[in-house]
Amino acid sequence: MLLSRAMTALIAFPRWAKKVVVLLLDMVLCLIATWLAFCLRFDEFVSLSEPLIWTMAASVLIGLPIFVVQGLYRAIYRYTGWFATIALIRALSIYAAIYILVFTIIRVEGVPRSVGLIQPILLFICVGISRLLAKALLNRQVVGKHGPDSRAVALIYGAGAAGRQLASGLRQASGIKPVAFVDDDSNYWKSTINGLRVHSPDEIPGLLDSNLGITDVLLAIPSATRARQREILKQLSDLPVHVRILPGLASLANGDVKVEDIREVEIDDVLGRDAVQANEELLHQNITGKVVLVTGAGGSIGSELCRQILAQTPKALVLLELSEFALYAIERELTQLVMPVQIIPILGSVLDFNKLARVIRRFGVQTVYHAAAYKHVPMIEMNPAAGVWNNVFGTLRTVESACQAGVETFVLVSTDKAVRPTNVMGCSKRMAELVLQAKSLQENRLGVHTTKLTMVRFGNVLGSSGSVVPVFREQIKNGGPVTVTHPEIIRYFMTIPEAAQLVIQAGAMGEGGDVMVLDMGEPVKIVDLAKRMIHLSGFSHKDEANPGGDIEIQFTGLRPGEKLYEELLIGDNTLPTSHSRIMRAAEHSLRWDELEPLLFELEAAIKAENSDVIRLLLKKAVPEFNPQSENGDVLKWHPNPMS
Repeated sequence: MLLSRAMTALIAFPRWAKKVVVLLLDMVLCLIATWLAFCLRFDEFVSLSEPLIWTMAASVLIGLPIFVVQGLYRAIYRYTGWFATIALIRALSIYAAIYILVFTIIRVEGVPRSVGLIQPILLFICVGISRLLAKALLNRQVVGKHGPDSRAVALIYGAGAAGRQLASGLRQASGIKPVAFVDDDSNYWKSTINGLRVHSPDEIPGLLDSNLGITDVLLAIPSATRARQREILKQLSDLPVHVRILPGLASLANGDVKVEDIREVEIDDVLGRDAVQANEELLHQNITGKVVLVTGAGGSIGSELCRQILAQTPKALVLLELSEFALYAIERELTQLVMPVQIIPILGSVLDFNKLARVIRRFGVQTVYHAAAYKHVPMIEMNPAAGVWNNVFGTLRTVESACQAGVETFVLVSTDKAVRPTNVMGCSKRMAELVLQAKSLQENRLGVHTTKLTMVRFGNVLGSSGSVVPVFREQIKNGGPVTVTHPEIIRYFMTIPEAAQLVIQAGAMGEGGDVMVLDMGEPVKIVDLAKRMIHLSGFSHKDEANPGGDIEIQFTGLRPGEKLYEELLIGDNTLPTSHSRIMRAAEHSLRWDELEPLLFELEAAIKAENSDVIRLLLKKAVPEFNPQSENGDVLKWHPNPMS
């Protein structure tokens, strides 16, 4: 019972902790093998002595570095196969050669030369037995947990090196049983690799209908482009099978494939596109060696901006965040990366002008990425005063504090919902853009040019807190139904890392008052996205054509202020840039003397919580604002529970 608990706890350890345990075990085995070598040589049990301690230390100092360099700690015991065995033999052979050489050259009184021959043999036996014993115990624990008949039956897509390593690891694990390969290369078809038959992709439906009992398809082609990966996933999405995937080569440590690398298909695997080569000069321009401030640092975009900014080695990174927990989480994550960059967490609001000014001057901020915003459309429809106050006046206070302090670059993270807005949130973001445009025009007119102001506009990001993707994932996990607002609703999607990288590059390209627009690729129908997620999770879509399906899609109706489709441009005037996925938009703007009186009126309406006047003033500032719903202010319409 105690051993079983220990094995369960060990399996649950994080990877780094398992490596430490194995390394400590090998250190102990070096000591034991040395002591046994002395006992055999002198034909008696020996006690600790200076020669024995010296020999033990030599064994550890020679052995552990060799074991680390030879990759003995990259394999997980219960998955080890021939690759790990060969690595073990190679490492111990190198160890033996060096150990024997050391004891041949260096004479230590009280240490017979024969110990140098006996000890490596004993260490080989000890390490080999430890690996076999640990593997047997761990596999027994997993079998006991899952039962011998609970194994998933897998078809491996990809018969190359990655697929073969995966098959080898699966055979020695107990959770998944590989039964066949599928590969695009016709040279492999009808051949047998590692005892598994290789089939063509066209044979997959027949294999699923066969008596093999296939429950899973494991996509093992880490070298495939995103386009090819999407094509394969699209083919598999209509089949009644659970699809899982190996990450790309860049995510695999040293190119080695392990069973634990298998993960669920993420939606960016389905919708993500091949990355465009980043312009390193643009990435460095506003960051490297500079003090950078990110507002909303704990949010989806803000946190990814922080990660990518840190990779460009700024002098210091200032994190401004209103949520204590979000600030704690991102600060903890970044400090664990152990980069030579000072991380400065600031708990506060973008509406606090005095604090913003103090922070910017105290740390000498040179670049600001303003990602702090309220972005949930229905929530802002119900709380328009709070939404406009944060999004418009938070931006105003941040940009004014930056300009007064002489910050070099200010980048506003905007949204496609700012284009011909139909809701308060989108209109508030368009007004935030107007604030930057007006401030930039004012600086140009006065000939000041202290701060370069740029706006970057893009659509939805996959997996953000406001995205449908995590909602769908949770609904599928709970057995459905999956809720979609309208059968015709479409959206643009982009991965969070790609969006953040493009924001940094676009911000560096701005010349002052520019609205930079990101190429979002092809729009996606949300109902199709829901169907793909259902199928790739191993379930079937329940509808009239398939009443016996697993998960139903329910249409709930458009929410207040929600559009059927989003746009990225107000007009048709766009200019290309040196980056294929970044455009410069020529958008209408207001002068500061035109915008300032509207802001005074808007501030008064917000303080009075007069949502009707707020909407009228938004319409006055943004004529293209076309509300699709009645005033949804919860303070105005929600019934009083006490009445």
